[in-house]
Amino acid sequence: MVTLLMNLLSACVRRPSSKKLLVGGSDALGQQNGLLWYKDFGQHVNGEFSVAVFQANKLLEDRSQIESGSLSLMDSGPFGSFVGIYDGHGGPEVAQYITNHLFGHIKRLMTEQQSMSVDVIRKAIQATEDGFLSLVSQQWPLNPHIASVGSCCLVGIVCDGAIYVSNLGDSRAILGRLVKATGEILAMQLSAEHNASIESIRKELQSMHPNDPQIVVLKHNVWRVKGLIQISRSIGDAFLKKAEYNREPLDAKFRLRETFRKPILSAEPSISTQKVHPNDQFIIFASDGLWEQISNQDAVNIVQNNPRKGIARRLVKAAIVQAAKKREMRYSDLMKIDRDVRRHFHDDISVTVLFLDSNLISNSSSRKGPVVSLRAGSLTQPIK
Repeated sequence: MVTLLMNLLSACVRRPSSKKLLVGGSDALGQQNGLLWYKDFGQHVNGEFSVAVFQANKLLEDRSQIESGSLSLMDSGPFGSFVGIYDGHGGPEVAQYITNHLFGHIKRLMTEQQSMSVDVIRKAIQATEDGFLSLVSQQWPLNPHIASVGSCCLVGIVCDGAIYVSNLGDSRAILGRLVKATGEILAMQLSAEHNASIESIRKELQSMHPNDPQIVVLKHNVWRVKGLIQISRSIGDAFLKKAEYNREPLDAKFRLRETFRKPILSAEPSISTQKVHPNDQFIIFASDGLWEQISNQDAVNIVQNNPRKGIARRLVKAAIVQAAKKREMRYSDLMKIDRDVRRHFHDDISVTVLFLDSNLISNSSSRKGPVVSLRAGSLTQPIK
């Protein structure tokens, strides 16, 4: 019955074709300009949104999506908005897999439990992880590379007057809250990060692997788990979770000299929840490509002090401007550098800004609002 409902829902919700997304002109379904894909402005159940993605890698490894309308398989609700930012590494396969499956698991579990909850999100992420690891098992003999790819996974859900944020890795969700006494916007980080550059994460890894002095290694002035990867939690990265993949035919650069008994990386998300405050203005969801260039407060100030339309693109440009300054070069010169080589200057950048309208949020339990299903990255092809 659930499968039938899913099929009916898929038939009713038109997904934009790649052809429509990649042409210039109207912003109805998004536009592409060189390595930049963007949708400057749209409406979701709880307000408005803006999305932008900029490619730096040879293959775009970031994926992101926004879904708004009914979050369950039942059209009667609950109504809300879903944002996902999936920062892939080693390739785009895991980020694409998350895009294709995670939201479907959330809808199924919400239908079963009749509500949104931390448990729904945790189980949906575990189902996505299990599904990809099953795929690795199937493809391993002919495609061993699939055991070495992974992805961060940042999810934000605004539903029934609450904000749920779940994270694996080092993408980030920042809430902009108005301080009425001063008129300033306070930047509040809603997501916990799992990067070995953070001392508490290194201590966590060391406590979980007390007999492994090489669990975190400082390599080229960057802390890495087993000298290979910066994050301690992800979806995928099967070669660091199951010892059976720590062998040939996996490429030697990924194989560890010693075997391991317990998973080195985890797929256990950090999840927070809070009620929407009347002064909550917007949430910025972005991959690490943005946050390694600009601070939380700077990002919030940019959103607050500029028009909503095109604000995600403006954040991407601010990040690239900073990347150029670090290399003592002009923004215009950096923009001439093609993908792949550009990765030496900055990473793929994915940004979604979700504006919050308190009036719409207070009525969202009974108001269907616009149905949105937008996926950025999976429809963005490398420029030939």
